[in-house]
Amino acid sequence: MVKKIDSKIVGFKVKNQEQDAQPEAPAKTEVEVVYMHEDMPRPEKLLGTTYKLKTPEHISEHSLFITLNDVVLNEGTEHEVRRPFEVFINSKSLEHYQWIVALTRIMSAVFRKGGDCTFLVEELRSVFDPRGGYWNKGKYVPSLIAEIGNVIEQHLTGIGMLGKPEVDKHQQAFLDAKKAELAASKTKEEDTGNFPPSATLCYKCHAKAVIVKDGCQTCLNCGDSKCG
Repeated sequence: MVKKIDSKIVGFKVKNQEQDAQPEAPAKTEVEVVYMHEDMPRPEKLLGTTYKLKTPEHISEHSLFITLNDVVLNEGTEHEVRRPFEVFINSKSLEHYQWIVALTRIMSAVFRKGGDCTFLVEELRSVFDPRGGYWNKGKYVPSLIAEIGNVIEQHLTGIGMLGKPEVDKHQQAFLDAKKAELAASKTKEEDTGNFPPSATLCYKCHAKAVIVKDGCQTCLNCGDSKCG
């Protein structure tokens, strides 16, 4: 076939047989990213994790079992994430049944709404019992609801929605040195979360881990110090 050239030739390229045989690369298709939203139907199967919450007997005679079910979005792609979908709290005790049912339904609705639900942790942890809080495993808890908030925080951290608090390496070295000094001079142990019996409450992390060393109050749990 003869093709007539009517215009001036300004460039050329030699095409070999390999290029002729090579198929054209398929065009990239955009992946539709699925986000959590309130109209999402509940899947038939969800991944669940159950946490056992044991409190002092004067707070709740029986343990609470907190189950959080997660949904996996965009599974198998680079956008794969795990998000909480619903929460259930069960206990043999019926004393707290009414508000527990209300709390779980509200939290489940917030989860299904989508967006950032990590604010629930601080909201729950800021609830104080007017009768006073309690000590559980060496940590001060202002209320049972606040301790539920701690469990929610633990779960959100585990699935990657919340980051683990980081301690500066110099601060960590200082804390390790203090712990080593106390371990050497420690003569007895109490159930205070592996901290000295004389330690006092830290108002930042609520752990009974504040000691006075060299005239400075320092928390052995989170590193908070009155001396900066």
